[in-house]
Amino acid sequence: MWQRIQTLYLILSAGIITALFFSPLATAIGTEGQTESIGFAEKLPYLCLMISILTAHLFSLLLYKRRIVQMRVATIAALLSLGFQIWLAVDYFLAPDNIVFKFTAILPLIAAILDMLAVRGIAADQLMVESAGRLRKARRR
Repeated sequence: MWQRIQTLYLILSAGIITALFFSPLATAIGTEGQTESIGFAEKLPYLCLMISILTAHLFSLLLYKRRIVQMRVATIAALLSLGFQIWLAVDYFLAPDNIVFKFTAILPLIAAILDMLAVRGIAADQLMVESAGRLRKARRR
């Protein structure tokens, strides 16, 4: 399990989503110059979405023996991460001028890219197992 590159992609993606729980999303600048940090976990919809993405990553990591299901769950995690990124982009464009977004606002996009790389690796493994199975059947005849 650990020697496969897709497992490392999934772990990195889960780590990025976990880091969002503790990272600031934006900084609100007050009228007198005071600043207030706004975290991802402070907004309940963001928190629920991050928990669901992290849960999908954990299920995908545990399903390494069932590659087809693992590939589907990793695809769902990628789509959730991409949806989260789109939601953040909409909030970015609708935010007032006194809110400055941090670099961490693009981390769900990086997680989605890593998830899609993991899906490609899982699919390659599945194709390799299927071709090896065909070779074994051909030798028996």
